[in-house]
Amino acid sequence: MAKRLVPSLNRILVEKIIPPSKTSVGILLPENTTKLNSGKVVAVGPKTKGSVKEGETVLLHEYGGTQVKLGEKEYHLYQEDEILGTLHDD
Repeated sequence: MAKRLVPSLNRILVEKIIPPSKTSVGILLPENTTKLNSGKVVAVGPKTKGSVKEGETVLLHEYGGTQVKLGEKEYHLYQEDEILGTLHDD
């Protein structure tokens, strides 16, 4: 089984971020308040325009991408133009 995937052309490999379902003190959060379709860029194909880089957090469509499972982890493969934007804390 493959352990590493290098995206081809303008594809981007993303690991979706699963938001916590409860706070640090144990309060359960409603599902709709924690939902932000975002992910961390794991790998970038050689033909991308450079709009996203490995390690960045990106905003994604609710549906889309191709689901890929490598080992125990689940990833999604998107074309570069399917990425809505990058998320920053500052």
